[in-house]
Amino acid sequence: MNNPKSFHLSCPIPISRYPRITMAHGGGGKLSHQLITEMFQPLFDNDFLKAEHDGAVLPSDSKKIAFTTDSHVIQPLFYPGGDIGSLAVYGTVNDLAMCGARPLYLSLSFIIEEGLPMESLWRIVQSIKSASEQAGVKIVTGDTKVVNRASGDELFINTSGIGIIEHTLSIQPSSIKVGDHIILSGDLGRHGIAVMAHREGLEFESKIESDCAPLSGIVQSLLDESIPIRCLRDLTRGGLVSALVEISKTSGKRIEINEAVIPVREDVRGACEILGFDPLYVANEGKFVAFVPPDYSDQALALLKQLPLGTDAVLIGEVTSGYPRVVAKNDFGGSRILDMFSGEQLPRIC
Repeated sequence: MNNPKSFHLSCPIPISRYPRITMAHGGGGKLSHQLITEMFQPLFDNDFLKAEHDGAVLPSDSKKIAFTTDSHVIQPLFYPGGDIGSLAVYGTVNDLAMCGARPLYLSLSFIIEEGLPMESLWRIVQSIKSASEQAGVKIVTGDTKVVNRASGDELFINTSGIGIIEHTLSIQPSSIKVGDHIILSGDLGRHGIAVMAHREGLEFESKIESDCAPLSGIVQSLLDESIPIRCLRDLTRGGLVSALVEISKTSGKRIEINEAVIPVREDVRGACEILGFDPLYVANEGKFVAFVPPDYSDQALALLKQLPLGTDAVLIGEVTSGYPRVVAKNDFGGSRILDMFSGEQLPRIC
């Protein structure tokens, strides 16, 4: 054979470190990032994946479209404030919204474990219908599979979504600039704590419910007011910190936040203290951060505070010059470098 090409069938993640997949590989922290960047991305390398966004922005003959997919494996299936059905719809709708797209169509695929009560499935299907109507999307295709008892953890749902981009902005991490302000849409930690407390049978003085909600409407309100959004990211697995670290690494920019102004409800903060969790890392399903030019941050904040999902919106920081990292400052003049967890605080929460 002339000019043979060298080919080595070896795993890019050393087997000596992780001979098998762990739960932490799906937790949205360092191991998740490593799995994606060292195993998947090099093999499927293209410009769409390099954007490292919540979805792919694809060219079309007229307007650009956004495409995303998500799998939902939450346990338990029902929890205060939501269930796997509404989560499947809102999770995909929110990823499209973070691309600056108006969500239009979803696919819906079930992997059902033998023995799942038919009543439970019916409740979930009804929840999907209600959530789709609230988010303004249509379920247009799908698939159903059934697996043997004890091999599917009751139910897994995959949803893929398509949305249309009706503006000329390039909303992605590479668009942020030094000086941009960072706005958080509301309080942190409710989804992760609600799921964990219900799963473990924990009771607190007040009932903590998930913040699970569709974000497409609130994002569209910002776009309708011609606010030049640089980047958006919803705060799911790994919470606020993991989202900001990902954006910092992708953009090559330093991010500084004021930890003291970040809203966390007292009952959530108390639960985190009891359980040993940091609310900045706890998952949310109805919160996002927006990077906007400093001249537009007051306008964006005022608008968000008028909307039901943005009443607690707050300016939490800015993009600064320097080595790419996330730094949290406190009221006492100190600071700490924030990084992704190597493992995960709360498994199976989305």
